[in-house]
Amino acid sequence: MRAAFAIPGDLQTVTGGYLYEKHLLEGLTALGVDMTHVRVGDSFPRPTASHAEEASRAMRSVPSELPLIIDGLVFGSLPTTLMSTITAPIVAMIHHPLAHEEGLDAATREHLFRTERDNLALARAVLVPSPHTARILTAEYGVDPSRVTIARPGTEQPHRPPAPSEPPVILSVGIQHPRKGHDVLLRALARLTDLDWHAVIVGTPYDPPHVAELARLHRTLGLAGRVELAGAVSDDTRDELYARASIFALATRYEGYGLVFDEALAWGLPIVSCATGAVPETVPPDAGMLVAVGDDGALADALRLLLTEPERRHALATAAATAGAALPTWHDTCSIARGVLASLQ
Repeated sequence: MRAAFAIPGDLQTVTGGYLYEKHLLEGLTALGVDMTHVRVGDSFPRPTASHAEEASRAMRSVPSELPLIIDGLVFGSLPTTLMSTITAPIVAMIHHPLAHEEGLDAATREHLFRTERDNLALARAVLVPSPHTARILTAEYGVDPSRVTIARPGTEQPHRPPAPSEPPVILSVGIQHPRKGHDVLLRALARLTDLDWHAVIVGTPYDPPHVAELARLHRTLGLAGRVELAGAVSDDTRDELYARASIFALATRYEGYGLVFDEALAWGLPIVSCATGAVPETVPPDAGMLVAVGDDGALADALRLLLTEPERRHALATAAATAGAALPTWHDTCSIARGVLASLQ
């Protein structure tokens, strides 16, 4: 079996979407699929004219008998006039619709919605990471449910035992982008300075204005010495932080899935997050506490409860570990995707 996968920019970029697609590209190869990595420019989902033309030209070169998986940043933003020139059977990889991104003005949101909706009409199949995203595509974008396949992300089980630190470590993992809500988390943590804890926020600096805003907020809230804005870290350092942590917290404003929640479950960490997007379906109710988006007071109350009631924290941790041990592997994810590719050949 042969197939191609169009992915923008650097495949080593540390975001949930890129990690998913890196595993998918490598995992399909391991399952015997001869994969061609079609590299396109890094300006998506707001492509320059040259990147849009280059991407469409590269994808037009894929033979008409080869299924072509197209990353959602490219698929949802490439003009339909260019997408329609591709002759290969298209598999859209939609993590979450681009029009659901945080901080868009009305005109941009409408443009992305129309582009993605029109492009979805050209796709032979659609891969999504969650039932939540599948429902959005069928209800809002008019996609036939029979063309949508859910390939839940896989999870790598920890290779070291948990070793929680004292005082408790609150760990957050997510790129420094407004959607991840690190600003809300910082405000929540500023309400808890009467308690003994340490927090680490791990995540690639992704949105420069927001990165600057987080640094300013960190200073003005007086969180130096209590909260570390760690930025991007190595895999070993990340594993060490998960092992040391007692609570995982992410004040996300929206998730089409959220790989980091599965990571936290695999490490047996109770989760404090927001009831938005796919989060309620990803975080088992007995393993976490979910609050309203943007409510730093409610987030602080949930964290305070877990910090001051260790029995409650341990009960959630036990449920998290049980759920984490049952999560699918990347082999499972790639086997589902391979089935979709096989159906197109």
